[in-house]
Amino acid sequence: MTKTVLVTGGAGFIGSNLVRRLIAHGHTPVVLDDLSTGLAENLADVTVDLRVASITDLAAVKDCARGADAIVHLAARGSVPRSVKEPLATHEVNATGTLNVLEAARSEGAYMVFASSSSVYGLNRSLPKSEQMWTAPMSPYGASKLAAEAYVNAFGHSYALNTLALRFFNVYGPWQRADHDYAAVIPRFVSLALQRGRIPVHGDGEQSRDFTHVSTVVDVLVDAIERRVSNPTPVNLAYGTKISINELIRLIEKMAGVPLEVAHLEARVGDVRDSQNSPASLQSLFPGIEPVDLNEGLASVFEWMRSDPAFAHTLLEC
Repeated sequence: MTKTVLVTGGAGFIGSNLVRRLIAHGHTPVVLDDLSTGLAENLADVTVDLRVASITDLAAVKDCARGADAIVHLAARGSVPRSVKEPLATHEVNATGTLNVLEAARSEGAYMVFASSSSVYGLNRSLPKSEQMWTAPMSPYGASKLAAEAYVNAFGHSYALNTLALRFFNVYGPWQRADHDYAAVIPRFVSLALQRGRIPVHGDGEQSRDFTHVSTVVDVLVDAIERRVSNPTPVNLAYGTKISINELIRLIEKMAGVPLEVAHLEARVGDVRDSQNSPASLQSLFPGIEPVDLNEGLASVFEWMRSDPAFAHTLLEC
């Protein structure tokens, strides 16, 4: 059945990948993005209704959601370091903005999927992570995501709204920007490897992450929309691929075919030391999803960065 799907943050990295997949599946996406970090060029190869507005504007959100069968809420003010510098702005977008999107979903009776974050676990050092573990955010970003997912679940219980909160773990892949101060590690490292630049590592590099390829995330999101998958509590979205930053650099170095120089910097305030998910809950809800292997996923990033003409100047300027 064809659905009209509002994608907040749809001009961003994950959002633009999702929009393409929704169109391929015969659905009609509507994109809401303020273009503060998303790029209209990310959607240049598809025909889509792009509305330039902020999720902090309730009237605009409700207008964009009119007639929507489902909402995928990806829009956020990302980055742990930025949230430490600007906690109020982070809260306004991530917590209050999510409340606005929920109000729009309630007005339309729309199914809603929300992108939360593994940052909510914070000080909890136990591995692998399961949804039953206690949460203790270490940054305003993590706190804002925890507040937002609490609202999502509260709306589900209070208004019988069909919702699903997914905690993303270090998503990476094509269309992920490398050219700004808060770029994620994989696009930044691959970009610098292609430029023969020095790789900046905060701390000793033994901190670990559970990376999830964007196509796997999109598989889950589309399946959730089409089957209206809901859950009364948040669900982790990652498959347990634990790798240290140092191991990641060695893997990128091998793929780049050149030795890479590493510059060690001070550890960042609010950064989680280790991250790894136990995918049992995710697999029970989405048994048909096969995650992309890290080697295959990294190869797709190299291929995209080498072949995309719009990325050429980014390699020179970042």
